[in-house]
Amino acid sequence: MTINTLLFAIFPYMAIAVAIIVTCLRYFNYRFTYSSLSSQFLESKQLFWGSVSWHYGILAILTAHIIGFLMPRSLLAWNGVPWRLYVLESTGLAMGFLSLWGILVLIFRRISQARIRVVTSPMDLILLLALLVQVVAGVWTAIFYRWGSSWYATSAVPYLRSLFLFNPDLSLVATLPIMVKVHIVGAFCLVLLLPFTRLVHFLSVPLQYVWRPPQVVVWNQRSASGMGEHS
Repeated sequence: MTINTLLFAIFPYMAIAVAIIVTCLRYFNYRFTYSSLSSQFLESKQLFWGSVSWHYGILAILTAHIIGFLMPRSLLAWNGVPWRLYVLESTGLAMGFLSLWGILVLIFRRISQARIRVVTSPMDLILLLALLVQVVAGVWTAIFYRWGSSWYATSAVPYLRSLFLFNPDLSLVATLPIMVKVHIVGAFCLVLLLPFTRLVHFLSVPLQYVWRPPQVVVWNQRSASGMGEHS
């Protein structure tokens, strides 16, 4: 068994299987642990700058990855015009730096604030470091291996689709640069870590609020003078 077979043909399925099983067990047996366990009341300034930068950057990047996965031919057609390729690559790199700044702020906040350290678990640090490695690998790829959006559509997307078809095509990833491989394996590492961390809270989307009947809120606040007269 080669290292490529282990990392790109076996590990992805293991990570997905563990993520699904543990997520379900945690939801049905420890549902109240589905929380981000906000520490905003302990410190809010650094959290704002880190969280906002991280969420805007990573959501934009994830959206671009999903669009590229669903419509690789459209992505290649878009990149066929040079100025559109430059805009896409520049925007992606900017979002990568924004995500990198955000995760660094969040890590610094966790280790520099005494009150935050008290409520920080080892798994929190492992997750933050895993996210940092993933973002660094992505930014590194964007800087040193240009036009990544095009080879993402021609190499990474076919490989990912081959996984979904239970027929991994290792030839598509075997010759990729090492940091690109780190980025791919890092994505599945995050999938594996997902059910063991507070990151799982993003799965608990309150969809029931969409069809729940509106609630009537009645304020029953008496004035100070009214209370005095009543007493």
